[in-house]
Amino acid sequence: MLLTDDSTVIFRVRGMLDFSCQLDISNEKRGQSAITRCFEGLRSKISSESLVFLVCNSPVLLWPNKGLQSTVEHLTEETPCRDIHQYITVEDGGSKKASKKKERKDASVVNLKLLMEVTEAGDGSAPSLCVLTRRQHCARMPVSVDCVLSANGFDPLQTVCRGLVGALRRQLLDMEDAVLRHRKGSSLLVPQAFHFPLPTPGNLITVVYPAGVAESQLLSEREVLHRKYGLPSDRPYFRRANAFHFPDEPYRDGYLRNPHAHLTPPSMEDSKLYLVRGIYSYHHYMQDRVDDNGWGCAYRSLQTICSWFQQQGYTERTVPTHTHIQQALVDVGDKESSFVGSRQWIGSIEVQAVLSHLLGITSKILFVSQGSELASKGRELANHFETTGTPVMIGGGVLAHTILGVAWSAVSGQIRFLILDPHYTGGEDLQTITDKGWCGWKGPEFWDQNAYYNLCLPQTPKTI
Repeated sequence: MLLTDDSTVIFRVRGMLDFSCQLDISNEKRGQSAITRCFEGLRSKISSESLVFLVCNSPVLLWPNKGLQSTVEHLTEETPCRDIHQYITVEDGGSKKASKKKERKDASVVNLKLLMEVTEAGDGSAPSLCVLTRRQHCARMPVSVDCVLSANGFDPLQTVCRGLVGALRRQLLDMEDAVLRHRKGSSLLVPQAFHFPLPTPGNLITVVYPAGVAESQLLSEREVLHRKYGLPSDRPYFRRANAFHFPDEPYRDGYLRNPHAHLTPPSMEDSKLYLVRGIYSYHHYMQDRVDDNGWGCAYRSLQTICSWFQQQGYTERTVPTHTHIQQALVDVGDKESSFVGSRQWIGSIEVQAVLSHLLGITSKILFVSQGSELASKGRELANHFETTGTPVMIGGGVLAHTILGVAWSAVSGQIRFLILDPHYTGGEDLQTITDKGWCGWKGPEFWDQNAYYNLCLPQTPKTI
């Protein structure tokens, strides 16, 4: 999570500004000056008294550069910023009600919309006409600003608003820099803002990238960020896929993320939790209009693993379908061409092969001759989740599951497994999935004590 202090409020302001300038395409320096002047104009707008913040889902309008004028009488410069919640309404089953503070460990989010007053007092001067004889290129693009500010709930509202104005101005400077660095003649790339959480809890780091530029072309910029924040160079932190997902925004693809985060850990003496790191999607039977009930559990476990690599920024490839998985096994020579379109099972070895072929990911295979031996594999699994943190696919007999972590005691050897079960056939109902044990903590008896098992432990590449 972003922050663990429940008194923290994240203010997020978003809005669209119109960038428009005349570029002298015959002179690089003059073209650069024109872009700079345009961004200076946008920053002046942000500092003007015309700037307005609309608190989303509320009647509250704030004028941050007018001594904090507000449409609500009780909101003044010294009002604690957390009081803004009482004016926000939320949808609840079709009805609207005032926002209430929920018991949560992550910070609450207040969304603001950036607006500009359209009527301004003129200086009385007559309009002038300028005739340009040089060849010009009119460059226009939407500039979408997106700034966040972490505040203590008791901070004065005026302090928060001033901080947001400063953040908007700094972001426009970063956007100007990104546009100039990636400019090619009269072609300007639209700047986009992304917010990234650092490994240790704290504020979000906002980074501006140009739209349409591949991650491979932004390597040098990420290297600078890693050095700036003292981050290791063996895993990505600043790829677009690593951007923070705000808790009030739904995922558009419909898959549940991290259902295990809603479980209560088991209580075992001298035990320690070793869990999957980062975000994954829960893939299970009957999703994507594919009836794979009875044969597709390993495919679904593999999809969950692929989603983890995608959402951690290690790959830009989409999660493979059953057909893509089968074709990959044909391409590597593991299966005959007739395998594509079939309902044949796959196991841990095939999962290893597909990860290597499609994502370039290597995997370790842990062989267990009997399910009863899994109880003694706590140290290996704990080490995997502590050092690597990827989901583990386990297959044995005709069943496959995903292991997301273990609770293990190095003293007693006791162990419980955090299992994500791909055999679930229902809808994306988090309560059903957690209450019925489709994602849950299981003891060693969960495994067939006499069956063999192969565990596929995907490894993470060293990359930023």
